[in-house]
Amino acid sequence: MPGGRLNHQERRTIAEGLAEGLAYGEIARGLDRPTSTVTREINRNGGPAGYRADQAHRATERRARRRRTAPAQAPPVETDAHGRDRGTVHDFEEQFTALLVQTGLPKTAARVLGCLYAADTGSRTAAELVQRLQVSPATISLAVHYLEEQELIRRERDPGKRHQRYVIDDDVWFRAMLASANANALLAEAAHQGARTLGATTPAGMRLAEMGRFLTHVGQDLVTSAEHWREAFSAGVASGAADHLR
Repeated sequence: MPGGRLNHQERRTIAEGLAEGLAYGEIARGLDRPTSTVTREINRNGGPAGYRADQAHRATERRARRRRTAPAQAPPVETDAHGRDRGTVHDFEEQFTALLVQTGLPKTAARVLGCLYAADTGSRTAAELVQRLQVSPATISLAVHYLEEQELIRRERDPGKRHQRYVIDDDVWFRAMLASANANALLAEAAHQGARTLGATTPAGMRLAEMGRFLTHVGQDLVTSAEHWREAFSAGVASGAADHLR
């Protein structure tokens, strides 16, 4: 572990970061520690909702005393169905979630999206999300409603079952780009209207007109690029997969 074991003050800093709603990656950067170190520390000591610095420190000291008196042996690595280290998968999920938060997604919505992306199926039920993220069903409901509004996920019903699954499909980022372009178009139109209202030759009018032109061009370029790469990836998905296997 880089820098040795966590000390008592670092554990208090972790607890304060969790109380402030910081992502694991942010807490780790503040401590100059790997995200995996902070992730293991929290998961080992009650999870994000139950982590207590003093209790975690005492528990670590007890484990250290037991290790000194017990024969040393390497702990078994817990793997998933594909042979991947579950801890490594979880670390990626936390890091990816932290990046999604930095893009502006609410924290719980980012956790749901990160959880879906880390799933090989690209989907989970509400109950699975509740269990994995350790939050209430109401919290999951609000998060998935937000993500559906942003067209980042969709829902589908399991055949022969009552519950629904939340799914990421192949077009999710294409639709997200179109939603962003539509938002730019609305802002551009508002800016042009403002320029006309305030006067095209006034400083405020010229500023708004320039904003409108910029957003119009950016939105058009975004749609053109999204459509181009959607078609390119759709056409090349089979050959790309074959090249990867070779």
